[in-house]
Amino acid sequence: MKTRAAVLSEMNLERPYEHSRPLQILELDLDPPSAGELLVRIEAAGVCHSDLSVIDGNRPRPLPMALGHEAAGVVEAVGPGIIDVEEGDHIVLTFVPSCGTCAECGSGSPQLCPNAAAANAEARMLAGGRRLHNDGTEVNHHLGVSAFAERAVVARGSAVVIPDDVPFTTAALLGCAVLTGVGAVLNTAAVTAGESVAVFGLGGVGQSVVMGAAAAGAYPVIAVDPMESKRKLASVLGADMVLPADGAPASIREITAGGVDHAFEAVGNAKVLEAAYASTGRGGTTVAIGLAHPDAMFTIPAVSIVGEAKRIIGSYMGSAAPQRDIPLLLGMWRAGRLPIEKLHTGTLPLSRINEAFDALADATVVRQLIDTTTPA
Repeated sequence: MKTRAAVLSEMNLERPYEHSRPLQILELDLDPPSAGELLVRIEAAGVCHSDLSVIDGNRPRPLPMALGHEAAGVVEAVGPGIIDVEEGDHIVLTFVPSCGTCAECGSGSPQLCPNAAAANAEARMLAGGRRLHNDGTEVNHHLGVSAFAERAVVARGSAVVIPDDVPFTTAALLGCAVLTGVGAVLNTAAVTAGESVAVFGLGGVGQSVVMGAAAAGAYPVIAVDPMESKRKLASVLGADMVLPADGAPASIREITAGGVDHAFEAVGNAKVLEAAYASTGRGGTTVAIGLAHPDAMFTIPAVSIVGEAKRIIGSYMGSAAPQRDIPLLLGMWRAGRLPIEKLHTGTLPLSRINEAFDALADATVVRQLIDTTTPA
């Protein structure tokens, strides 16, 4: 089978990407699904910083690679051995293809599946090998999904079946931004009603933290970002107060009489993580969500960890179990508690994907979607 896909062959090209065109739309050969795999027609794919970090070289990956990891689509074929998914099912794709058999998956932490981590690190399928080829050359998979394409073959463990009435533009965002952000609030930090929250960075994940904190009944929810437009959106999504980045820790400590119960860093920047920690009060928790450069280091007063009983914890994929949590998040969306559709900045065809990453790099958007079904 043939499929068009956005393929990265060289990292760290100069911007604007509209001119340097790091992503090329190529017609690739796509193998049929093997045992335990699904063939999916991609209907919508989110443009996320995790993809940008590969393009700009901050997260080096094996090349060539077909990018995209946040998506929703329709199952077109089912590989041998799968009995709980059928052709025509609508699904959300997640970026950890959990195996379901390791200790981590068995204990309710599939986001930490070591088999999935190994497959993602090697840019291969969970079952081994690659399903994409360009003139006989293997093309690497991005986080087991490679969703900037008309079709993809994915592991069963990457897919969550959803009701057919959920718009794909909403469903796609559940695969990364919403699962990661809301999950960090509900699963990682276990925020409860009346606890105070600060959110640093208001991209798709940070705005999802704001939504999750508001849904949990946190007060106040303080949203921090240098972009006024993003601060305005955070107010719509449930933030009680918004602040520019400059001087935010001091302002937050003053507002909350010492610091928040929970501070979330959703940028992937060591300095921002330090600011989040400085905004956390005695006995509070700082949650790191953003993926920083592998060489980045951050510094905090060591005595404060003990003397103020403060914690720093990491949250990967919102500490989520997607098969459990995505239906729960959809229930919250139906109840009006998670206005996910407000994250959607706009939709572009696959042919304009480099423009989409320019806008993301400029921090002028929250969550763009790529419509892979539109030819131009």
